[in-house]
Amino acid sequence: MTKLKYTLKAAVAALPMTAVLAAPAAAEKWDMPVAYSASNFHTVTATEFAKCVKTGTGGDIDIVVHPSGSLFPGAQIKRAIQTGQVPIGERLLSGHENENALFGVDSIPFLATSFDDAAKLWDAAKQPMTDLLASQDLTLLYSVPWPPQGLYFKNEVNSVEDMKGVKFRSYSNATSRIAELTGMLPVTIEAAEISQAFATGVADSMISSGATGYDRKVWESLNYFYEVDAWLPRNYIMVNSGVWDGVSEESKNVIKGCAELAEYAGTWRAKEYTQFTLQGLRDGGMTVAPASEKMKGELQEIGETMTNEWLENAGDEGKAIVDQFKKSTSN
Repeated sequence: MTKLKYTLKAAVAALPMTAVLAAPAAAEKWDMPVAYSASNFHTVTATEFAKCVKTGTGGDIDIVVHPSGSLFPGAQIKRAIQTGQVPIGERLLSGHENENALFGVDSIPFLATSFDDAAKLWDAAKQPMTDLLASQDLTLLYSVPWPPQGLYFKNEVNSVEDMKGVKFRSYSNATSRIAELTGMLPVTIEAAEISQAFATGVADSMISSGATGYDRKVWESLNYFYEVDAWLPRNYIMVNSGVWDGVSEESKNVIKGCAELAEYAGTWRAKEYTQFTLQGLRDGGMTVAPASEKMKGELQEIGETMTNEWLENAGDEGKAIVDQFKKSTSN
């Protein structure tokens, strides 16, 4: 961690030398809504990105990060950027899979279940995703994965049969479909509302990373985390394309450089955070363990069903991404 921080600080320290060249005509404040708490590693990365941009442009572009859905709830952030209510923001795009199946490419169950495979899937999907966002007046700056997704429950679960009737936090098409196929009851809950939802019994389970559970102290309400490594979803930092077009080339270069650093740093944090947060769940009193062989087999079958459904919805473009990904993993 020390080495990485030094690298980031050194890179940021070098940016003021180009600040005069990078300065736009007038100072601009960019409000940046994010859905996660200030302590979440995605938000920490976004905050460092904002500092990098401010330094690199000599203070002429000042990005102000608003955590925990305080400016806009997570589900509204993408639309807020598109319509110019804010110039920039961060969003889990799989929450918008109902708009276009491609947004759910990172949440296909059991397709890419490790950081290495998630990186290869992103390599295959990055250009199509960039083009799709551009068609919606959004310019992609960078993307960072979450740690592998596991299943949280209040009570012990050893099979899909044990899940029936359990109230399950849903935040995307994929999570709603998992609830349907397992017999659980989906309840739409944004990240900022997780702690309250579990404490009040609105939900008793979810599929998410150890990072989310750790940040929200879910051990106060839940007792079990099963490591199933279902997928590694991604957060995306986007800017309104009209705003982006108005930025000078010099400032664009600074922002792009800061975005590359942020993607690297955020991915590194995701990897480092994985075991740290799982230990944090244990320290909080939760049982953290692999799923039973029976449950793994049943979830794999559900994953195959959902993969086929996604491929049907995503059409030729989706098939091309998956084919390219599978080719890269077979080499």
